[in-house]
Amino acid sequence: MTKEIVEMGFLDHLEEFRWRIIKSLIAVIIGAIISFVFINKIMELLVAPTQNINHQFTLQVLKVQGMFMVKWGLAFVGGFILGLPIITYQLWKFAAPGLYRTEIRFILPIIIFTYIAFLSGILFAYFVLIPFSLNFFTSMGYGDIQNNISINYYFSFITWLMMGAGIIFEMPIVSFILSSVGILTPKFLRMYRRHAIVAIMILSAFITPPDPISMLIMTFPLIILYEISILVSAGVNRAKRKKEDKPA
Repeated sequence: MTKEIVEMGFLDHLEEFRWRIIKSLIAVIIGAIISFVFINKIMELLVAPTQNINHQFTLQVLKVQGMFMVKWGLAFVGGFILGLPIITYQLWKFAAPGLYRTEIRFILPIIIFTYIAFLSGILFAYFVLIPFSLNFFTSMGYGDIQNNISINYYFSFITWLMMGAGIIFEMPIVSFILSSVGILTPKFLRMYRRHAIVAIMILSAFITPPDPISMLIMTFPLIILYEISILVSAGVNRAKRKKEDKPA
């Protein structure tokens, strides 16, 4: 089946991209409003990991507008999470004119798996990374110095961990997309597996507390994700070869 080619000028592409961004922003804003309605429940959920820390830990507001900024900041993070399927859809639709119809039919599975992978990363950070990080850093106390933490910094820290883990868990999806357009191959991923493991360990050291246990906890799932990415790439390339070998 041939691909329908629609010629678009540079300004037409810019206009199309602008509207995709606007629609994505609208989705984020609507998601932020919904999140703000439940903001107290969200904050209660995000503060919950501090209840199981083995050391003294107190959150405090250091600015008059501190809670206002925290609530709206969390609302927009929630808006991004709720709006991620729409954002993924808009990006895919922007790229769709340059794809074959057989590739376009993957849009719904891509949106679903992108969202599942992102939420899996957030849950991994919430239940594993954040408790280990909080326990490690609060254990570094000295004498009578208390762990009185700015609530702005606390929420910035944990949202950074959750969003970062969510993005990292998109590795198999990125592998699928890059393999579909011919940029990535399983041979390339296998060839640089050792280099990738070293890079993963360095990345894990950056996003976790500087202790070997936390680093291994983050490294292990990342290596699994890398191996899954190889399988995904192999599956995509195998499907492409079958399609090319099929008689016209």
